[in-house]
Amino acid sequence: QVQLVESGGGLVQAGGSLRLSCAASRSGNIGNINTMAWYRQASGKQRELVASISRGGNTNYADSVKGRFTISRDNAKNTMDLQMNNLKPEDTAVYYCNAATMIRLYWGQGTQVSVSS
Repeated sequence: QVQLVESGGGLVQAGGSLRLSCAASRSGNIGNINTMAWYRQASGKQRELVASISRGGNTNYADSVKGRFTISRDNAKNTMDLQMNNLKPEDTAVYYCNAATMIRLYWGQGTQVSVSS
């Protein structure tokens, strides 16, 4: 099993920055955590991919966050971060950490990010 715990959400003014963190705790013989990702879900909208990072460090970003957000991870510590700069009101959402093993996907409980104009 993998448990994911997000932290770092909050309220910030437009143009500000936040850093989200995700800590993964593993139990049992589940193998490595492969791709990790951040998703977000705004009120009334579908959950969408924000950014993903492979175990080898290859990254992928949604067009809406390219140039503003940076995803990173530490495989030894099983952690993942999302540095969010130049935040916009449309970035307001619950942000979820996601981790994939060979067997299944895991989700965190989410952390709220609110950006005021």
